[in-house]
Amino acid sequence: MAVFEGTFTQTEPLRFAVVIGRFNDLVTGKLLEGCQDCLKRHGVDPNPHGNQVDYVWVPGSFEVPLVARQLALSHRYDAVICLGAVIRGQTPHFDYVSAEVSKGIAAASFQTGVPVIFGILTVDTMQQALERAGIKGNHGWDYALNAIEMASLMRQLRSNLAEPYPLNTQSLPPSFPNASVGNLTVESEELS
Repeated sequence: MAVFEGTFTQTEPLRFAVVIGRFNDLVTGKLLEGCQDCLKRHGVDPNPHGNQVDYVWVPGSFEVPLVARQLALSHRYDAVICLGAVIRGQTPHFDYVSAEVSKGIAAASFQTGVPVIFGILTVDTMQQALERAGIKGNHGWDYALNAIEMASLMRQLRSNLAEPYPLNTQSLPPSFPNASVGNLTVESEELS
């Protein structure tokens, strides 16, 4: 059997898209800086005029999943990083937006097979958001690190799982001379 793990090296062939919500841009701008710093320190060229990272700005976090899904569907990217900040207010708006954004980002990843990284801060106050975007640490760094690891892991899985394991017909009981395994029919020789 095998063990698969993403790595943080050999990032030259990897391509990323970053989707950033403009709403709360004081926070999302800092998340983006942390994300770019991590990518750069791991050998990825974060230059928007380069060939490894594309950036897409959207009005707010609610619009992030739609664009992330379109980017993932293109299969031009090894991972899509979603950055945004939803800060609780005095109305239930926070609950609706954060729930739909998290479901949308998860769906984009499931539907496309491309890692779509959830980098949306969902916090109670602006202070909490700023602490997570640079005052106490920058989660933008973490989101980029997750993207590098998942992109590397998915490349490994795609290349290693392209060839199926050989079917072990020895393990089929003799009472099943013609056994079906998935879409494959195995015909075993009758014992004489």
